[in-house]
Formats: sequence, C-alpha cells, structure tokens
Amino acid sequence: MAPPSVRRTGHSRRAQYTTFFGYVLAVGGALVGVAFLLFSTRDPGTGAGLRSAASDLTAPPGRAAAAARSGSQTFLETLAGYFTRGADNARLRREVALSRVRLAEAAAVGEENARLKAVLGLTDQTPPPVAVTRLIGSTSASARRFAILGAGANSGVQVGMPVRAPLGLVGRVLEVGGRSARVLLITDSESIVPVRRAADGIPAFAAGLADGSIRLRLINLGINPLRRGDAFVTSGAGGLYRPDVAFAVVTKLLPDGAIARPLADPGTTEFVVVESQWEAGQIGADLPPLPTPKPVKR
Repeated sequence: MAPPSVRRTGHSRRAQYTTFFGYVLAVGGALVGVAFLLFSTRDPGTGAGLRSAASDLTAPPGRAAAAARSGSQTFLETLAGYFTRGADNARLRREVALSRVRLAEAAAVGEENARLKAVLGLTDQTPPPVAVTRLIGSTSASARRFAILGAGANSGVQVGMPVRAPLGLVGRVLEVGGRSARVLLITDSESIVPVRRAADGIPAFAAGLADGSIRLRLINLGINPLRRGDAFVTSGAGGLYRPDVAFAVVTKLLPDGAIARPLADPGTTEFVVVESQWEAGQIGADLPPLPTPKPVKR
C-alpha cells in the first residue's frame, strides 16, 4: 500500500502542543514588536528605560570583547615589532653614524676657516710677503730638521728668507728650486735665532735640539730669571728675522737658560708665509714720513 502524500506531525499531543505554542509565541512577539514600534514612533522616550537596562546587561560582555580585541592588536603589534626591531635599529645606527660624519665635517670646515683667517692675517702686513704657500713636507724622526715648501724661485723665494706660520716662526730658506724650496727649521741643531723674552726683553740665543725642542741660552749670565711659561719672540738683532715674531714657550729651566717648545709645529702647519730678509736699518722704514713742520710766522 502506498504511503500517504501528506504527513502529519504525529499522533503525539506533546509535539502538537509544542508546534502550536511556537506559532503563538512567534505571533505574540511580532505583535509586541509592532506595539513597541508604534509607541516609539509616537513617544521616543517610552522605551528608554528598557534600552538602558539592555545596554547595562550587554556592557560587561562588550568590555570583555573590547579588551580581547585590544589585547590581540597589542600582541600582533609586539610580534610585528619583534621582527622589525632589527631593521629599525640598523636604520637608527645609520642615522647616528651619518650625524657623526656631518658633525666631523662641520668641525673640519670650522678649523679650515680658522686656518684661512690666520693666513689672511699673515698676508695683511707691511711689507707684503714674498709668497704664501703650503708646507708640503717635513722631517720629524731625523736628527736634522728640514721642511719642503710648495714655492720656489719662480715665486720669488730666495735663500735666507724667513718662513713663518700663523703661530710663529718656522725657519729660513736653505735651498731653492724652481717650484719648491728646502727650509731649515728652528728646531734643527744648525739653527741659531736671536730672541728675547716678550715680557721684559731679556735677550737670549735659541738653538735647535735633535728632539724637536729648543735650547735657550741667556746672554747675561747670573741668576736665571726665566720661568716656565715665559714666551719668547724674535729680537731682530743681526738682521734676517723680523722682530717680535712669536717663537717659543719655556717648558724646563736650566742653570744658564731653559728648554722651550716652539709655537709653530711644522707637522700640523698647512700654510706658511715666506718673508723678505729683515735688516736692522729697516726699523721704522715702513712707517710714513713725519710731516714737515711749517715755518712759524712772526
């Protein structure tokens, strides 16, 4: 026998009641919803209390969900930062290294400006220098102390001309070529320069030593009046060296003089000036002539 085409829910009353009450609740919920919709349309504040209560009930789960989202984002950011921290550190290290290079370049530019200003000060004198050139080489480990200039006879340099740096006297020209010249430094054992103490003019002779220092020998023997830190300048006695050029500073006292350190170090000097030889008769030659007095009318 063929089964019927329409099937019932069954002969169980419990199942029938369950289905019936399900329809009733659905229709009742729809009617309640329509009623709330009509009340809220006429008076929007009618369901405020219920909405507030519902919000209070759903607030704790919402907070928990928000905390979970925030924690997951923080964890992901921390995890991403762990993998990108190395690249960030490398980038910061490169920036710091570049900044240090820029600071070093700025310091070098400042030092170069100071040297150029010193050279300008050297050239601003009367009479004008014979040549302004570079000190392209010097001996520092030999018993003899020489230096090489980047200018020679083509620039007017001659044997015997004094050479000085912004800090003081360097030496005198010993040999001259076409484009270079050899300088006998004041620290050479064959160099003797008449000097005087800048404070009171006590005369002395300065002779170079093989270790790069200078031996000062007082002309007037007796009680040694020198002190550490005394500055000496050229005296101009005997010609050759112009007077009052910075020379050396006393570092050690001796019974008849002192040991001094030259102010101009050829190893750190870049530019020097070659001057014409000084003659004692030139004192006052650079000064303008005195005006001729006018006759007094009587």
